[in-house]
Amino acid sequence: MKTLLIEDEQFAADILADMIRAVRPDTDLLATLGSVEEAVEWLSTHQAPDLIFCDIHLSDGSSFDIFSQVEIKCPIIFTTAYNQYAIEAFKVNSVDYLLKPVRREDVANALRKYEESKQHYLADGLGKLQGLLQSLQGLQPQLRSRFLVKNGQSIKVVQLHDIAYFQAEDAVVFLVTNEKKRYILNFTLDQLEEQLDKQLFFRVNRQFLVHINAVSEVKPYLKGRLYLLVNPAAHEDVFVSSSRAAAFKQWLGA
Repeated sequence: MKTLLIEDEQFAADILADMIRAVRPDTDLLATLGSVEEAVEWLSTHQAPDLIFCDIHLSDGSSFDIFSQVEIKCPIIFTTAYNQYAIEAFKVNSVDYLLKPVRREDVANALRKYEESKQHYLADGLGKLQGLLQSLQGLQPQLRSRFLVKNGQSIKVVQLHDIAYFQAEDAVVFLVTNEKKRYILNFTLDQLEEQLDKQLFFRVNRQFLVHINAVSEVKPYLKGRLYLLVNPAAHEDVFVSSSRAAAFKQWLGA
């Protein structure tokens, strides 16, 4: 089974590749691509694979940008932290739509669907749409309980309860632990906000997404803003914007 993997987070790509090989040992992983640009170039210059596993949010845009530039006729299994792209996914030969964090049984079920549908998935468009919609009924994003981060030459697992806040600095997002360890993440704060329990984390401004247990003190500030003392202390002052102050107070006191 010639398979192409399009995923911009290397850790996630490695784990997914291992899951695919575990379920289908005959898998020939042709390439792992991390951007729209790379995928368009590869698909324009290589023979089509049997199957594509594709994340939706890539480093330079949406994977749907790929399919608007290159005609793809092989089946696609999407992997994403969001569920609002299901109908768009159907339009580009989607066999399945897996919500992150992806589990091995999810991959096994998706590959089973691929085997069942590969002979007729193009001809049976209406039936596939109905099946996809039925499978998505009541589907909710699976919230993160941990993160994989690079720690020197190894990969470390950071549990959600060990995280104090996420901070964006110069287009780089850092995970900061209660022990003041900092790890780079390949996510934007917008993406993290969708993946985290909103009862535990609050986006206070464009730079900080904080855990409720990290907030040690709140002080009123100029123009309706709030000044936060967080633990561990951040490298810069943490303010809640005036537009979010009321919602923050309600969240903190809930």
